[in-house]
Formats: sequence, C-alpha cells, structure tokens
Amino acid sequence: MLTLIKRLLKPGESPEQPAVRRRLGTLGSGVGIAVNVLLSALKLLVGTLSGSLAVTADAANNLSDAAGSIVSLVTIRMAQKPVDREHPFGHGRLEYLGALGVGVLILLMGLELLMSGVRGIFQPSAQSFSWALFAILIVSILLKLLLYRFYDALGRFINASALRAAAKDSLSDVLATSAVTASMLIVRFAGWPVDGWMGTLVALLVLKAGWEVCRDTFDRLLGGKPNHELGRQLLAMLEERDGILGTHDLILHDYGPGRCFASVHAEVPADANLIELHEVIDEAERDIGEKLGIPVCIHMDPVITGDEQADQAAAYLTACLMRCGDFQLHDLRRVPYADHTDLIFDVSIPADFRDTAGLQQRLEDAARELDPRCRCRIHFDIDYYHHTSDDV
Repeated sequence: MLTLIKRLLKPGESPEQPAVRRRLGTLGSGVGIAVNVLLSALKLLVGTLSGSLAVTADAANNLSDAAGSIVSLVTIRMAQKPVDREHPFGHGRLEYLGALGVGVLILLMGLELLMSGVRGIFQPSAQSFSWALFAILIVSILLKLLLYRFYDALGRFINASALRAAAKDSLSDVLATSAVTASMLIVRFAGWPVDGWMGTLVALLVLKAGWEVCRDTFDRLLGGKPNHELGRQLLAMLEERDGILGTHDLILHDYGPGRCFASVHAEVPADANLIELHEVIDEAERDIGEKLGIPVCIHMDPVITGDEQADQAAAYLTACLMRCGDFQLHDLRRVPYADHTDLIFDVSIPADFRDTAGLQQRLEDAARELDPRCRCRIHFDIDYYHHTSDDV
C-alpha cells in the first residue's frame, strides 16, 4: 500500500511539504467519504431487508465514519494555512483537533449503538437471512480492511493524526462487521436470538476505538511522548559532524504535523577555535533543518578536554550511574579549591524518575571514594530521547 501511495508523488516532492500533505490528505479523506457512504447505503439496505438491528446499527456507524472523514478533510486543509500575526507557529494543531473530533463522533455513535443493542437484548426482533445479504457484508469487511490499510499507510506517510485516527476506526469497523456477520450465521443455523448481543458487542468495539483516538489526541495536545524517531535522526546527524563531542538536552516543540521546531545542546572542545566551531554549528542547523524539514536551534556547549583528573572522575561516576540505572552524565567540570574540589556536572534522567535525592547521594558517595576532598554539584535534567527502549 505504501508503495502505491509513494507513486502519487511527483519528482522532487516530499511528504513533509505543505502542498503535498494537503493534496494527499484531501485524497485520503475523499476516498474515506466515498467508501463509507457506499457501505452505509448497502448496510442500511441489508438491515432493512433482513430486519437486523446489528446491521442497521453498523450502517449508522459507517455514516458517522463518513462524517469523520469530512472533519479530517476540513482540518487537514485548514492546518496548511500560512502563519499570521495571531498564529506565528502556523495552524498545524488543527489536525489534532480534527482527530479529536473524529474520536468524539466515534464515542457518540458508540453510545447510540450501545443503547440500541441493549434494547435488542430485551426486545429481540425477527431476522431473515439470505446469502446475497451475507455476501454484501463480506464485501463490506474487505473494503473496510483495505480502507484501514490505506488510511494507516497514508497517515504515517504524511504524518496526519486525523487519518491515523480514521484508520483505527476502520479497523474497529472490520471487527464490528465481522461480529454482525457472525450474528447472521448464528441466527440462520442455530436460531439463537443473538442480534442484540452482537449489536452491543459492536457498540463496545466502537467505544473502545473512540476512547483510544481521544486519549492519543489528548496526549499530543497536552505534550505527550515526543517523536523519538525524529529525535534519534537529529542527534545522529549532529554527532556525525567534525568538532561535535556529544549532544544533550534535545527538545522538540510540536505545533502540529509539519510544524515542529528543535533545540539541542552540542558539546564542543573548549580550547578549539570559536569562529570555526560557530561555522560548524551554523552549517549543522542549515543542513539538518533542510533534511528533516524542521527549524533547528543548536546551543554550543564548551567542554574542557585534556584534564586527566576530570576525565577520570567522569569515567568513575559514569560507571556508578550505569550500575544505578539508565542515566547519562555530561558537562563535567573540576574546580579545585584549597580545602576541597567541586565536581560540577549534569545528569540526564528519564521523565518518570523521581528519586533524584537518592541518586545524588550515591554519586556523592562515589565521588568521595575517588577522592575524599570531592564534592558534587549536580543538575538533573530530563532526557526525552535516549531513554526510549520501550518507545518508538
């Protein structure tokens, strides 16, 4: 599916380009509207002829999916509006609002289906069966499965939250329609009145999909998990540069798909030529920004090299940190005084780590083991991009 989507690009085009995202997003939403309206009409016909509450409910669900595709279409196009005085970072977060709107529509429809299903359990209605109607439902399942793969591939390709939300909805529809089809078979061959139960099952599946869409969108709007893959790419590209000793304190500011800004600290030798290093940093900002399609601000962080005692302290404390957990030490400076020596450094910690007092005590004990005169002055900062073993 992704291969077919890539063929829609013209030579020299990139999915990060606003005009390309708008064109492909419009195409995806338009396909979704057409498919869902067609399926809704077919299922409404099936439900009316067969008297199936579950099939009729599924038809209404497809109609809500078409409305969700319209919301996606509108928000994707509006999100591409250029910056203005009131919105200097653009309108990209409108896509998140569009995804939230799709989620709310799914939840509302799920509640309606749940009430209909419960009524069907206590007041079951007669149901007829034909292989022609059964075949229509099978075609519906196949079409929804294809639509799911199309939405998912396109949503990932252009990083469109609204389309990925629609993909989740389509997958839940595949399961829901499969349940409806199973209901028809059970009634046909066993005679059990399970229509209301299956309608309720459909409703629960729809509610689950709606909750997941709303939860994921709220996470993005509230500043949830960052784009780890983009962060890894940026750090790798920066650390390949001559003169860059290391990186830390990377932050991605998310203003919606295609509206991302990055800031990062780059460690450089303190005794190197300042003008030359500044040119390295400027060139890195330009090249990385162009390749990743995001503005990048790089802070030049001078690091003292060649101090054997400082290097020994850094290696010893790093070994201590490795025994304690997933932590990283950077920017260590050694400042000797008449009666003691200060070790000043930063430690990057995972966002959910809380026991900084305990970790500081371990590091202070380790520093005194190395030299009883050592004292630690530690700054803890959150590392969003190195502590990602379970995230992508």
